[in-house]
Amino acid sequence: MTTIHPTAVVDPRAEVGAECEIGPYCVVGPKVVLGDRCRLMAHGVVDGDTVLGVGNVVYPFACLGLQTQDLKYAGGSTRTRIGDGNTFREYVTVHSATGEGGETRIGNQNHLLAYCHVAHDGILGSHIIMSNVATLAGHVTVEDYAVIGGLAAVHQFCRIGRMSMIGGCAKVVQDVAPYMLADGNPARIRAVNKVGCDRNGVSAEAQAALRQAHRLLYREGLILANAVARIEAEVPDLGEIRQLVAFVRASERGLTR
Repeated sequence: MTTIHPTAVVDPRAEVGAECEIGPYCVVGPKVVLGDRCRLMAHGVVDGDTVLGVGNVVYPFACLGLQTQDLKYAGGSTRTRIGDGNTFREYVTVHSATGEGGETRIGNQNHLLAYCHVAHDGILGSHIIMSNVATLAGHVTVEDYAVIGGLAAVHQFCRIGRMSMIGGCAKVVQDVAPYMLADGNPARIRAVNKVGCDRNGVSAEAQAALRQAHRLLYREGLILANAVARIEAEVPDLGEIRQLVAFVRASERGLTR
């Protein structure tokens, strides 16, 4: 049974699924769709053209789907799409896209801790953890199982690779490759993210291959093209290595090294 606190303001045009809980002083806008079993705690706000999947939890004072802060915004229809089982802690902000027809997109089972910010046109995969006050600028992509430390900031258009980790207070201005650990201001790659690999079932063979690739990319002083060529020639042809090479080849902002 869905419960809506009498002090909440839920637009009658909003679609609210089964077994949702909307707490005191929440605001739900007219274009919002809440999937089944979503929970909005006191003072949570969901507005704009925003769709939440099943089982999301929105903590007090979090705001999802509001207009971008981008000064280029000129009106029009923009969207925010959020999957299932995500947690948005206190004061998290997730903004809609900037351009007509654009979309900010978040996958499933992510945990955004207090004061985190996802700016316009961000694309987040699944099983991501953003620690307190982690901040993503516009058009940032974060792949599955990445961890972003507290107070870290990621520059617009950067990509954060699968199962990578960004240290607390880091300043990220270029892409961070999958399976790597980045830290510092500006960020530099320090090592393979062994803890993340262990937690997510990356095999010992794949981890050894990633360490070999790490040495070639970051420790041999090679230009990027030569490092990639040697990885393809010398490192075992495993799925993780193919993902790493594909990510490096697709980089437009350049690679954090």
